[in-house]
Amino acid sequence: MRKLIIITSAVMPAIAVLCTALYLRRGQDVFLTLAITFATISYHFIMRLIVGGIVNSTMHNRADLSRPWFRQRDWERKLYRLLRVKKWKGRVPAYRPDFFDLSRHTPDEIAQAMCQAEITHEIILPLSFLPIFASIWVGALPAFVITSVISAGLELVFIVTQRFNRPRIIRMLAHRQNAQKKKENGK
Repeated sequence: MRKLIIITSAVMPAIAVLCTALYLRRGQDVFLTLAITFATISYHFIMRLIVGGIVNSTMHNRADLSRPWFRQRDWERKLYRLLRVKKWKGRVPAYRPDFFDLSRHTPDEIAQAMCQAEITHEIILPLSFLPIFASIWVGALPAFVITSVISAGLELVFIVTQRFNRPRIIRMLAHRQNAQKKKENGK
């Protein structure tokens, strides 16, 4: 997934530049539409890399799990059942799957990485709509709205996945901590 995002972030701007050049040379509206679409897709991918890099460099997968923001609400559980998250959550790709690997990390470390991933996607969500403002200068409002809505929808999938999975990891952490306490008290 990581390689795909990096490659896409490099290729999409090149295609946008090519389509812009073709539009300027031939004056065909199809090339303008393609240039706008590929430029917008470029923004979405590059913005994600930048936001993820900034959040990772500031948080280093460290978060306070006790903060109210990270607690799942009762209404969320009902929503996740309605959305059948349990059935599709395993197919959601991760940019850094190694951050969520129980063979490499403790449940505490994974829960903190989940918080960081959630924060990253929550920052990206409103930034997904920034390209709409470009329609003021270049027109093509529908192209900007469509790509922004699709982008925001994808972010919601990642946010829901993190918020759905984290309570399970936290329960695993609590179970391991209780087992450790029992072991220490038994000695």
